[in-house]
Amino acid sequence: MAGMNESCSVCGKGFEVQFRYQMEEQNGGFAFFCSTECNGKSVRGEVDGGATCDACSKRFTVDLVSQVLKVNGQRRYACGDECRAQVLAEAGGAKLASFMGPIATATPTTPATPTSHAPPVATASAAPQASVSATITLPRARREIQGPRRLAIFNHKGGTGKTTTTVSIAAGLAERGLKVLLVDTDSQGNVGVSLNVKTERSLYHVLVMGLKAQDAAVQVRPNLDLICANETLAAAELYLAGRQNRDRVLRDRLIAASDAYDVVLVDCSPSLSLMNQNALVFADGILVPVACDFLSLVGVRQVIKTVKNVNALLHHPVQIWGVLPTFYDARARICRDAVDTLKQHFGERCLAPIRATMKIKEAPAQGRTIFEYAGTSNAATDYWRVVDALIDGHDAVSAAAPSAGASDDDQQDALTA
Repeated sequence: MAGMNESCSVCGKGFEVQFRYQMEEQNGGFAFFCSTECNGKSVRGEVDGGATCDACSKRFTVDLVSQVLKVNGQRRYACGDECRAQVLAEAGGAKLASFMGPIATATPTTPATPTSHAPPVATASAAPQASVSATITLPRARREIQGPRRLAIFNHKGGTGKTTTTVSIAAGLAERGLKVLLVDTDSQGNVGVSLNVKTERSLYHVLVMGLKAQDAAVQVRPNLDLICANETLAAAELYLAGRQNRDRVLRDRLIAASDAYDVVLVDCSPSLSLMNQNALVFADGILVPVACDFLSLVGVRQVIKTVKNVNALLHHPVQIWGVLPTFYDARARICRDAVDTLKQHFGERCLAPIRATMKIKEAPAQGRTIFEYAGTSNAATDYWRVVDALIDGHDAVSAAAPSAGASDDDQQDALTA
């Protein structure tokens, strides 16, 4: 294309066409773009004050990649999921009549018409993951619990056992019969690795592509669904940075699907990123795993400051539900002092510590939870207490919890594991 001079269809600037994206066929002619910025404005419909949905003719602002389609070499727009499906179906030869609802006279044979329509909608939404979508679509009464229904596991400091804690609590709640959604917001994707799960769809597709959360979730255990993460979340951070209400995108994407679950757990990365801000705005409560060392105690102060900022600046009243000491070894004075300090500052919000054992490090290597790999270990017992605290409340569990120094069995476990 070298040597071809044209005027930009967006800004009117003259330029030499050198790349394929700078020339596009539109409405029987051609449009030219001097830069990717002008091309992006054209794609988003900003030149004409918005895009027009090719299914329902509604004018709208393009926010998601999924709202722009390439059909038979032509650009098409869809304002929502239903319109997108209609545009694609029409391109495949479907008639408009096929998108109309059933005739009213076709349903008198069944008295309860809403129930008769539910199964077809569930199976049509996501055929490859029918079990997940069916769970979300079918009505169910959520179980009552004392703890928060949307819990973020968060700490600025790394190495405190956040992912292990998230996976263990999610697995424990699922075994107790609660329906649980586990969301990984860490681009390292360690939650999926810990459960030996690889998926094609991830949280990136939910945030950036507009994929429904129920279509991205996969069932990894009975009662436990997972939305994985991977390195593509780095690109999602850039997407969030350019959005209005950028701290509430995750909440907007997950809030509808979360109603189908008893509990939603969010595993956060060890940083104060925009993704973590989204996780805290989505959450009802925060669990802070704290390794029993001095630097982790300093990290708790940073978490408290972050929570205050979320309350004051982002206007979301999330609070710390619990502080969980991890890697506890009764033989080490620093561990005992750390737990005592946390109890002095947080009172009943300081949960009984998770005792150190090699079993909890070995379980992810096998793709198993601590309850599956070493169900009788002290760490499994300790995590069961956290699960019960979420279900029954702090008071019900604190009375039955052993003292922090009662870890002689686990000392032997750590030596022989």
